[in-house]
Amino acid sequence: MGETYLQGRKRALQAVNSESLLTYWEMGKHIIEYEQKGKIKAEYGKKVLIQLAKDLKTQYDKGFSRSYLVYMRLFYIRYPKSETLFHQLSWSHYFEIIKIDDDLERSFYEKQTILEKWSVQELRRQKKTALFARLALSKDKQGILDMAKQGLIPNKETDLIKEPFVFDFLGIEMPKRLKEKDLEKKLIEHLQTFLLELGKGFTYVGRQYRIVISNTEYYVDLVFYHRILRCFVLIDLKIDEVKHQDVGQMNFYLNYFSTEENIEGDNEPIGIILTNEKDNIVVEYALRGITNKLLVAKYQLYLPDKDILLQKVREILEN
Repeated sequence: MGETYLQGRKRALQAVNSESLLTYWEMGKHIIEYEQKGKIKAEYGKKVLIQLAKDLKTQYDKGFSRSYLVYMRLFYIRYPKSETLFHQLSWSHYFEIIKIDDDLERSFYEKQTILEKWSVQELRRQKKTALFARLALSKDKQGILDMAKQGLIPNKETDLIKEPFVFDFLGIEMPKRLKEKDLEKKLIEHLQTFLLELGKGFTYVGRQYRIVISNTEYYVDLVFYHRILRCFVLIDLKIDEVKHQDVGQMNFYLNYFSTEENIEGDNEPIGIILTNEKDNIVVEYALRGITNKLLVAKYQLYLPDKDILLQKVREILEN
């Protein structure tokens, strides 16, 4: 009985949401086709919308304003065919998505919001931290186009990497000197946001995960299990530049997990060394010959320059 009620309530809410989206879309269409005579680039920001907002406030709802109508208009411009709307998304989601000018970037956030069931707040964070650009920089032109069209569901270890990872949510002011254990502690204190930054599929297992080999104790900074890739993901945090010894240590941990922790159905574990600084040549030599799935990626404690990242993505697409 309770499940039937919940399913019915869910369908009712979805129906209300769908009608709301279509209503806002129709209003945007009306503004373009009737108030502006079909001229998308017409001057819409002054007299027409100001008067229309006043009329709507008087007749229907005090919540109408010129800025609100501007976004309804933009909604229609971004989605000129109502059949292309995704009714899994609310107007509040679309309100954030339609602000994005680039078609590929906008499509990615639309698909990824649906795939990962982001709240509006989570969507805002991913936009703010330039998630699309950070993921796109690890791909070729076709990879970027596919990601924009379909979203990103991890199917290999490199899909887990965003460079840089952004830990702005920790509120650490640069150039404050941190210890690795302090960074680790803060990440766990903000575990929900940390998991959002890591991406879809991560499940927390433990911190300072203890393993014993030949009567000697070792500790892995952070251990997760990835539900989609079906494998352990080990994370080692480095404050300073990563060294070849750090790569060797992670490889050691991966060998242990592969032999001692994996059970039937588990894939080979993945190791990620997160570092504040890395020398690509040193990393290249350190990783050469290693058969385990081991990645080295940078993190930063502040927001990236979104415009610079997007420019790099455009350069890839233009080649």
